[in-house]
Amino acid sequence: MTSDARIPAAYLRPGTSSFSDFLAANAPDLLPARQSLPAGSAADLAPHGTTIVAVTFPGGLVMAGDRRATMGNVIAQRDIEKVFPADEYSVVGIAGTAGLAVEMVRLFQVELEHYEKIEGTLLSLDGKANRLSALIRANLGMAMQGLAVVPMFAGYDLDRGVGRIFGYDVTGGRHEEASFFTVGSGSLFARGSLKKLYREDLTREDAVRVCLQALYDAADDDSATGGPDLTRRIFPVVWSVTADGTQRLSEADLSALAGQVVTARMNRPDGPVAALPGGTVANAEESPR
Repeated sequence: MTSDARIPAAYLRPGTSSFSDFLAANAPDLLPARQSLPAGSAADLAPHGTTIVAVTFPGGLVMAGDRRATMGNVIAQRDIEKVFPADEYSVVGIAGTAGLAVEMVRLFQVELEHYEKIEGTLLSLDGKANRLSALIRANLGMAMQGLAVVPMFAGYDLDRGVGRIFGYDVTGGRHEEASFFTVGSGSLFARGSLKKLYREDLTREDAVRVCLQALYDAADDDSATGGPDLTRRIFPVVWSVTADGTQRLSEADLSALAGQVVTARMNRPDGPVAALPGGTVANAEESPR
């Protein structure tokens, strides 16, 4: 073997536990944010993913995302996946420029796996949230040219024994959200739905139902958000995270739950309503207002 075929010394030296820092020092061209673009906005040239919702329940959380990607006023893809496992106890959902967002998620997954192999232990949930923040901050140049990536991160905190949700802005600034959170073009409508449906005593299945209702409400008012597509059998991607790890809901379970939501909306298009103090809970089968 010639010397030119040997692995570079940098790949054999002990170093940082951050894989992204290693790439920045040794192969910066592989980082998503290091790609060069011509001047001007590129926002209309790339598919964008929208709406992600997350809800906590005692013992964990649920994150769900619709399946539509848009490019301007055109539906670019009907079955894109926007929620991914980050590691064994966390998930990440993407909104914004789909291609860059998926690359960022893959880099984030490797980042967490690299840390675990180098340090021999899992990174804390706050540490994971901070690592993702740094990746988003590195993408600021792309964001200024219209290719913004605004993910949502959530996971089960092994130390606290609870599910936690983190939101971000395009500069990498992070904030923790209590109970539930939404991101994407339909987030305003989804948040309104979650406000009326969320309860602190939700079961895991109830949390999934609440997320599906929120995505349905978002799709009802936001053209960039796709609702359950019963004809093509395309349903939201839903992941739950508990002390047992991450778990993706099966297509069979989602088909049944989404079918229930759509059937109930036939009788009440506005969906279920919240209980009033001293009153009763109106369910989805009631007649529309």
